[in-house]
Amino acid sequence: MHWSKAAAAALAAALLGTPLVSAQNAPPPAVKYVVVIDAAHGGDDGGARLGSGALEKSVTLAVGTRLRSLLAARGISVVTTRDGDTALDADKRAGIANHANASLCLSLHATESGSGIHIFTSSLAPAAAPGKFPAWKTAQSAYVARSTAAAGVFNAALAQAGFTVMLGRTGLPGIDSMTCPALAIEIAPERANDAATAEPDDAAYQTKIAQAIAAAVLAWKQQEVKP
Repeated sequence: MHWSKAAAAALAAALLGTPLVSAQNAPPPAVKYVVVIDAAHGGDDGGARLGSGALEKSVTLAVGTRLRSLLAARGISVVTTRDGDTALDADKRAGIANHANASLCLSLHATESGSGIHIFTSSLAPAAAPGKFPAWKTAQSAYVARSTAAAGVFNAALAQAGFTVMLGRTGLPGIDSMTCPALAIEIAPERANDAATAEPDDAAYQTKIAQAIAAAVLAWKQQEVKP
């Protein structure tokens, strides 16, 4: 007797007590959630010099490294724009995020001005929906609404962690070309009575910040990816 491959597979499954799952009935593959961490500056571009004497490029890389470990431990895929003291222009940073099909991009910065955490979204006017071939310099316009929503979630999570948070919108050359929700997160000193109690290069302060940002990412992911 000649058996077709399908019939033979069905008989084997029946004998083994294993139900067959057809391609049509198979559950869809889980959507990969990718967070891009963009440590600002690098190489010849040191960024701002902070009150402690540290350069911004070193702080952003250190915080990004801590955040990457925390997110990876929570099962989130992480792509970094740089893992060392490397110079990258805005287009390269946006290209990395877009090539990774990022679900969220966080561009890390540091400053001596103000206190706590400053969160910025693009100042581009929102567009109705992403086009098939978005203009490079204004690609973020289709994601401004989601970026603004993400900023609200981050604001709540960071405030709950005890940080002073400032929200704003500004021109962001790298982020303006990104095709995903994207935030610029600027780390300022921790202050009490106008005196700095922790600078952005303080290891304990960086750990506290990275933990709060990781919690914010998880809160935003839960809101974006609904079962």
